Amino acid sequence: MASSAQVELWQAEKVAAQVAVAQAPNGIHYAMWGETRVSDADLERLVSAVPATLSAAVDHRAYYFVPLAIADTDETMVAPGYTVDLGDRAICHRNAVFGSTEAVFLSTRLVEDRFGLAFEFFINVAHNFVEAAGVPESFAALAWLQAEAQVRGETSQDAWETRRRAQDSHGGNQRSIDERARSAYFESAFSDALAIYMLSLAVDFDYHDLRERDYPLLAAPALAERLRHVASLFPANSGYEFQVLYRRKG
Repeated sequence: MASSAQVELWQAEKVAAQVAVAQAPNGIHYAMWGETRVSDADLERLVSAVPATLSAAVDHRAYYFVPLAIADTDETMVAPGYTVDLGDRAICHRNAVFGSTEAVFLSTRLVEDRFGLAFEFFINVAHNFVEAAGVPESFAALAWLQAEAQVRGETSQDAWETRRRAQDSHGGNQRSIDERARSAYFESAFSDALAIYMLSLAVDFDYHDLRERDYPLLAAPALAERLRHVASLFPANSGYEFQVLYRRKG
């Protein structure tokens, strides 16, 4: 295996200047560079799962799939291949700006399977969408109704913590809503739901595989309600199908 000394790091801007950016039928801009170990067909299928109805909000974005995006440098740097040493220095993604284009460099070699890469891509798309377009009021209303009903769990650590802060009681039985925390909760919960929805279009997976930290996952029926709502806002593209399947014991 090559040592990190044998793998020259590239400036992200240099990569962007040398690689051709493609546009998927849904409008998403993307490119692949280096020894990613991702086939063209798999990447096209992944990128094309993003609903076309939300692509306008991320039209100024370009998603670059590279072996490794390096974390410990001031400037965004990427590696054309993988080594253990560089893997230890890498991060899931890094952002860069080139003129009017906001680029997201995603590390393909830090994840073990298509599931991991897909979720990293979709959570970035979801956060980018929220930055540009905000959270649909109808989704915020649904999520808050569930929170007020004390539905168990959440979809991520951020959603769990911001929901808890938004609902903290202050003094006796008087409940005071932290509006800043509630807004952050809506952003986290919607980003999560949008990413999970897109993931469900591209990959068959078990919901419990999404838990990365020690927090209770949102109850499955509540998640299904959120996903169905997201699907109504952003219908699946042709060739993709959304469905929720419940696993029965026994």
